[in-house]
Amino acid sequence: MTTSIEDRRTETAKGRIHPWSALVLVVVDNLWTLAGWAVLLWAVTIPLSFLAVSIPTYLIQRYWNGDTPGRALGVSVLLGVLAAVPTPITGTAAGALFLGVAGVRSLKGKIFGLA
Repeated sequence: MTTSIEDRRTETAKGRIHPWSALVLVVVDNLWTLAGWAVLLWAVTIPLSFLAVSIPTYLIQRYWNGDTPGRALGVSVLLGVLAAVPTPITGTAAGALFLGVAGVRSLKGKIFGLA
């Protein structure tokens, strides 16, 4: 049985960032800890980090979370900018707050089959 976007949207918390979008941010953001990302390469790595997060985030928010195109674009730009900052933010207090708001705990339950 398939569900419509509206049905899936009511199943998730409205107005929240989908946990998979947050996971994309965490993965790309943690690439900033690699020593190979030298300052001289920032002209390439910053735009690539932005695109590597914003494109999948738009698709996740739009089709999995059921957001409107405008809201999905807004979330994808926000997460893309966070990923493009040339330092990992997920280990900071701001990163912890963001991940909490994004509902990463619910993602953990979905992955491991927990309630």
